[in-house]
Amino acid sequence: MSGSWSDRAQAYRESAAHREGPDLDLIVEWAQGANTALDVATGGGHVARRLRETGLNVVTTDAAPGMEPDVVCRAEDLPFADGSFDLVVTRVAAHHFDVVAAAVTEMARVAGDRLIVVDALYSGDALEEAERLRDPSHVRSYSEEEWRAMLKEARLRVADVQIFSYPVEFQPWLDRTGCTGDDAAKVRELAGDRIADGWITFERIALKAVKR
Repeated sequence: MSGSWSDRAQAYRESAAHREGPDLDLIVEWAQGANTALDVATGGGHVARRLRETGLNVVTTDAAPGMEPDVVCRAEDLPFADGSFDLVVTRVAAHHFDVVAAAVTEMARVAGDRLIVVDALYSGDALEEAERLRDPSHVRSYSEEEWRAMLKEARLRVADVQIFSYPVEFQPWLDRTGCTGDDAAKVRELAGDRIADGWITFERIALKAVKR
């Protein structure tokens, strides 16, 4: 699967849905006071870019070499010592992780102070089916309650949670994963109540968790 992600790398670097947004601004706000950060599953590198602009020393990881991370690795297997970074961040990637609880445990392990997670919020089985049709690498999205439970299991305390309504241009969203034909029509059917004027609206959840 990392090969297909490498093929999509440029599309994710250029994607307006990933390059900007209020959740990215919030990450910068929540990162204040940190000096070092790890950007897990960096994708187009937008978190790293914004944090570096504020003066943080950022290391990036991704399982796909084509995303050009500093370190190629899965989120479930981070090759860093305990507490290596003041801050660990993952943005709009966790719904692709094979074993998300293991990834949370790893991110908590290498975080010295805090972990920030931003991801698609679970919004029903129909949207989950649409997501998997559009992109077979989608594993699943999680509810706020599920995120809180995973962070608690990793011995982190949730300090803040915010939920955003996030509109994305529908056709470019399909194009980024090469979703066409019958699959695209089925995605439109499943997500129809979220599509208007060429845009599809999602919810994203942002959680700031700190070491207990």
